[in-house]
Parts: sequence; C-alpha cells; structure tokens
Amino acid sequence: MTVDVQIWSDVACPWCYVGKRRFEKAVERFREEGGDVQVTYRSFELSPDTPVDFEGDEVDFLARHKGMAREQVVGMLAQMTQVASDEGLDYDFAALQHTNTVLAHRLLHHARAEGRQEEMKERLLAAYFVEGRHVGRVDDLADLAAEVGLDRDEVVAALSGDAYLEQVRADQEQAMALGIRGVPFFVLDDRLGVSGAQDPDTFLGALRRAAEEQPA
Repeated sequence: MTVDVQIWSDVACPWCYVGKRRFEKAVERFREEGGDVQVTYRSFELSPDTPVDFEGDEVDFLARHKGMAREQVVGMLAQMTQVASDEGLDYDFAALQHTNTVLAHRLLHHARAEGRQEEMKERLLAAYFVEGRHVGRVDDLADLAAEVGLDRDEVVAALSGDAYLEQVRADQEQAMALGIRGVPFFVLDDRLGVSGAQDPDTFLGALRRAAEEQPA
C-alpha cells in the first residue's frame, strides 16, 4: 500500500516549506497505519524572471513583484513568519537572499538521480528561509549539495552546463497541463490532487483515499 506522491513546489515558496512539514506529519501517521509513501519533487518557478542576484530584500521584491505597499508586505511577512513558527520553522526574511531558482531545481533533479532528493529539498528550503544562504549560484549550491552527501565536483559539472534543464522544463509543462497555477500542489497516484499547504488531517485523508482506490 504505497502511495506515489508528486509535489510541485519552489525553493522560494514559503508555503511550500510549511506544506512540507504538514505533509510529513500526515505521512508519519499514515505509516503508523501500515501505509507508505513515495515522494518525488517536481519543478515550479514562481518568479522565473528573477535575477540571480536581486538587489534588495524580500520586502523590496514583493512590493515590486506584487505591486503592494511596503507596510502591507511587512505585515504579510510577519504573519507568514508566525505560521512557519507554528510548524517549528524559524523563517528569517530579513536575511533571505532572493534569487532565481532554476539552478536549484536542476540540482533537485540531480539529487533525485543520486537517490538524495528529499534530503536536498529540505537542505535548500532551510538554507533559503532560515539561514539566509544563497541558492541561486553554482558554488553555493554545490556546497549545500556536499552537505547532504552529494559529490561536489559532479554537482558543479552538472550545473555549469545544461544538465537536467530539460527535466525542469518538462515538470513545468506538466504543471501547466494539469492546470497547476500555484504551489505547493500534491498529486497522489496520478489521480488525486491536493492544492496548498493543507493541515495534516486533510493530507492524511487524501493518502487514505488514494490507498483505498488503488487496484486490488
């Protein structure tokens, strides 16, 4: 009774990290019931036109990108920080270095090929939202990859060329075909979709339903 779960998300998505934690709580309970889950992370870029080295902080980015007043953005980030804190995540938006995430997505595909995608995803999200690390440059990403046991030189070689870019684009095209407009978005057994950072009970219910609907 293993449920296949594909998760479209972005490293620069604060709700994706919150959703990851909530989903993990559901998976833990599902496994206690005798089920299992196979997770694959899929690529989704929230702001593909973002430069690698964005000049300004997260308030500057959101104020420009969404056309919101700075005071409104500050309040929104404070609320998001509290939501994350409730899940045990210590977001630091003041230290966050906004960047383009396509290289990070390519790294996640490389990590998947090496059997370390889940560890890499967690490391990237923590680096970005909690530690203020840069996740848009080859050397910085290679350092993070080495921390989860990937070969640093292999990562540099892969990210210095076009490796895995085709897979990233394929994920994005599939998202469009499925009508995915926001992340996180969870697809269970290619049949059941769950949108957003839902509470653990909702995720658990979806996992149970997917398992029940599997062919005998």
